[in-house]
Amino acid sequence: MPAPHVHDVTALLTDWRGGNALALHQLLPLVHGELRRLAARQMAGERHGHLLAATGLVNEAYLRLVDIHRIEWTDRAHFFAVAAGIMRHVLVDMARAQHNLKRGGQLVRVTFTEDLPVVIDQRVVVEALHDALNALA
Repeated sequence: MPAPHVHDVTALLTDWRGGNALALHQLLPLVHGELRRLAARQMAGERHGHLLAATGLVNEAYLRLVDIHRIEWTDRAHFFAVAAGIMRHVLVDMARAQHNLKRGGQLVRVTFTEDLPVVIDQRVVVEALHDALNALA
């Protein structure tokens, strides 16, 4: 498949920046292949079995790209540089989220004070005791 003409991509970027939503729909088929190549390069440095494949990375980047309204696209190279940066951010955000989950990020920190109301669900205590005893056995 021949590469899209640089002027076509730049013209569509300019139209999109100007508020023409149709330009975005015309632009995506022209740049999709290059976005997939960028995503594949980004994913090459990730661990095997990553939650996100190159196609998913392109989709995440696309969702963030279409939400950018204040950027002044200068040309095709600028678009791909921003897309590559967004892909890096997606991967970093996912790594941080994964790290936080591993480190108890889903837990809520509570500061203990004397007047802290304590509610004990007896079923939870019994289940936890049962699990602990089984683990010790």
